[in-house]
Parts: sequence; C-alpha cells; structure tokens
Amino acid sequence: MNKARLVVIGNGMAGMRTVEELLKLAPDRYEITVIGREPYGNYNRIMLSPVLAGEKQFDDIVLHTPEWYKRHGIELVSGQTVVDIHRSRREVLTDGGLVFPYDRLLLATGSVPFIIPVPGHDHPSVVSFRDIQDVERMLSVTEHKRRVAVIGGGLLGLEAANGLLKRGVEVTVIHDVNCLMNRQLDSEAAHLLEQDLAARGMKFRLGAQTKQIVARDGEHLSHIEFKDGCLLETDLVIMAVGIRPNVALAKQAGLQVDKAILVNDTLQTFDPKIYAVGECVQHRGSLFGLVAPLYEQARVCATHLAEIGVSRYVQKATATTLKVSGVNLFSAGDFSGKDAEVIVLRDIAAGVYKRLFLKENKLVGAVLFGDTQDGSWYFDLIGRQANVAGLRDELLFGKREMADAC
Repeated sequence: MNKARLVVIGNGMAGMRTVEELLKLAPDRYEITVIGREPYGNYNRIMLSPVLAGEKQFDDIVLHTPEWYKRHGIELVSGQTVVDIHRSRREVLTDGGLVFPYDRLLLATGSVPFIIPVPGHDHPSVVSFRDIQDVERMLSVTEHKRRVAVIGGGLLGLEAANGLLKRGVEVTVIHDVNCLMNRQLDSEAAHLLEQDLAARGMKFRLGAQTKQIVARDGEHLSHIEFKDGCLLETDLVIMAVGIRPNVALAKQAGLQVDKAILVNDTLQTFDPKIYAVGECVQHRGSLFGLVAPLYEQARVCATHLAEIGVSRYVQKATATTLKVSGVNLFSAGDFSGKDAEVIVLRDIAAGVYKRLFLKENKLVGAVLFGDTQDGSWYFDLIGRQANVAGLRDELLFGKREMADAC
C-alpha cells in the first residue's frame, strides 16, 4: 500500500507538534516532508532569551535534531523557503528549485515581526527578536558595542532587554505607553515591574514615540530621535513591538485570508487538502500567539490528518504566567475593572501584589505580582464561573491559606 504524501511548510513548534501527534496516531499513514527556512531542526523559540543571556546554548533548546527526523522516516528539507503552491497539481515549489507533490498539505508558516516603518528602520543594526539568527546578530554587535535600545515594553522586549542586561550591556527599553506589558498587567503591577527591573539596572523611556533612527556618516548607528525632540544614543536597536501572521504564501496560493489564514474547527482551510496551525491561522475571528492554544490546534489537526478525527478545536481562556528577570507575574481574565468590584492585597515588604476582579459574586479577572502560586486556582475559578460569595473574605490569601483555616 502506497503511503499518502504529507508536506509540512514550516519547521516550527506548531507544525512539528502536529507531526508528533500524527506519529502517535498513524505512524505509517504518510510519507512526511518538512520544509523549513532555517538550516536547523526544530527548536524552542520560547527559550531564546536564556540563550541570549548566556544561560543556555543553542543545542540545549533544540527539540528535534536531524537524527530525530531520520529515525522517524521524515524528510527534512532545511534552509529552503517555499515560494509557490500549485493547488491544482498539488505541488509546492521552493526557492532552491525543488518540487514536492502532496496529498495533504499543512501550513505552519508562523508569524513575522512587525518593524515600525520609521526612517532608519532598515539599518543593519536594527534587528527583530524572533529566531536564533537574531540572537547571533545581537551578540555580534554587543561584543564590542555596549548601548542597546529595545523598542517595545511587552514580554518579548523585556526578555530581550533582560538577556542583554545579563551580558553587561547598557539597555534602555522604549515603550509608547506609560505602562510596561499593558496588555497583560494593570497599571499598578506594571509600575511594580518597572521598579524591580530598574533596580536591576534596566533603563526606560516610557510614553516615548520614535521619530527616526539615525546613523552617523550613514554607516554606524548613532541615536534614536523621539517625536518630542529628545535623543537616545545607541549602538543597536531591537524591535519587539509585535508580530503579524505570515500569510503571503497562502494569499499567493488563493486561500482565504483575512488577518490570517481562515480555518474551520478541524483546522482545515477552504481547500480540503490543506490544513493550517499556529500563529498563521485565524479561527472564528481570533489570532493566536501562546503555546497552549497552538498545541491544542496541533492535537486536533493531527486527528483529522490521521482520518480518525472527531475532535473540534474549541477556543479556551488562557492565563498568562510569566517570569521576567526573576519576577513572577500572572494575569487572567478581564482585569479592565469595568463594572467590576475590585479587591486588592499589597504587601510592600514581601514584594507581593494581588488584584482580583469580581462581578455578581464570580471571579472574572486576576493580576498577581511576586507571588503567583495560586494563579492556576484563580484561573480555574474564572473558567468555571464559580460562585465565590462564601470565599470573599479569604479569597486574596489563596487556596492554601483557606485550606489551613478549615
């Protein structure tokens, strides 16, 4: 019996998790070809920050070595970019002139970093923070030059800043609003985070909007000019202001694309031979960036590729549990405070801050700083929409304290 041919475009975490799940369900169903732009096996991009900080080596974060692909009978085509999909012939073409026929195609093209299109953004010393090549470029510049500006005060920007700070580099974080991680934290937790990171040596320009990036003599980076006229001298600029789904190939192939590649509940595109998972997809109006939903998409998609699928992808609430420069942070649910009752715990001496948001005796949101051990419990209460009327007096003190009191 001839095996069907599965081609996977993208050698990242979402696509390869789908392959892993598929191998568990139907290891002999497909001849699998994985095509990746980078000249490596799959690696854990979440762990790029420890590599940047010198705490890990690249080999430590590799998830699938070239030997792993061989052992599982998978053809790994690395260092190649797919430039066209011929849907009528069911073939994909790479920039190296290689052609791969398919019976099923999985798009896992991920995302691309957004670069603010200010004058000077295309200078060689302006880099993003998405892959190991970016890390290598940062380290090559900072080996001899010591001033770095990170544009973006979200998680990615702070991770980049923290990694370089540990390398002994002078780092300034630039953010266009006055609160760090404003999508994950309320203003008070953001202020506590800023204080903590400043005490470790990180500098900040908050509420600052970049006007242009200026090079000296048109060659060496000189400074950033802000819209208010202020200047910041720097040798390297890291752009960490967000990502965009990588949909150019899907658009070119005539697949339906809105903000990302449109998929149904089985992760199938409107071409029934083509599936998509990860940061490149849009499901019921939503985009995705966290690992948990990507891995759930991979599980569901694998069942349908194996043709034993009855699963449907259902979006679930996600919590954000973060560790930035040794600072524990947690947020979940709605913490805007609109129409909510707010209860707060502040323990300045212990460095602990908790803010809980309640509506109609149900917990709807939580922000934790310093002590996050009860984050999963709060997240469960939010997800179950549990009535917490009887827990109100002890709710801030966490599950363990409540159990000890019983």
